[in-house]
Amino acid sequence: MNLKLIRACLVVCSLVVLWQPLQGLAQQNSDAAKAQQISSERDGQHDFDPLIGSWKYHLKKLLHPLTGSTTWAEFDGTGVCYKIWDGRAQLDTVELDSPVVGHIEGLTLRLYNPQSHQWRLYWSNSKIGVLDPPQIGEFKNGRGEFLAQDTINGKVVLIRFAWTNMDTSSPHFEQSFSDDGGKTWEVNWITDQTRVGDDAGKMH
Repeated sequence: MNLKLIRACLVVCSLVVLWQPLQGLAQQNSDAAKAQQISSERDGQHDFDPLIGSWKYHLKKLLHPLTGSTTWAEFDGTGVCYKIWDGRAQLDTVELDSPVVGHIEGLTLRLYNPQSHQWRLYWSNSKIGVLDPPQIGEFKNGRGEFLAQDTINGKVVLIRFAWTNMDTSSPHFEQSFSDDGGKTWEVNWITDQTRVGDDAGKMH
């Protein structure tokens, strides 16, 4: 073996020896970054605690969404939000009446996933008795945004729930639809709540 070949082999071996610990260090740094990201994920399991208790409701509902209609119906009613699993779930019940639409009895089941740090919100009303596809999302900077996809009147529609004013005695909720993949949104359901008494609304 000539001298040049020996030197080349030594260089290659040296690079391999150096590369292995550097590769291991890079992997450690990557693992540490992932662990830090997971540990810094926001714990939102008590995001909906402010809704626990009894409420008066005022609601506006767009009668014919995604048709260009501007005809709204107004409702008034009452409801109770029950605390389950120490806040990691709630059952929210409501009864509403409108001189135009009539009587609505509805409920929302909210479930918190501690692994994904997200909520799933399921809505149903007594006329159908079926839970809608879950709205999935979380709170950021005081705004809770939750999304789902459904088919309405033969159209694939994105549905967005938005909760604001959660730190006040008048929480605000809006539902919006989008039939263009989220480029534009039309609000079709607006709810404002006013707290009644100090009922904790706990369910064990």
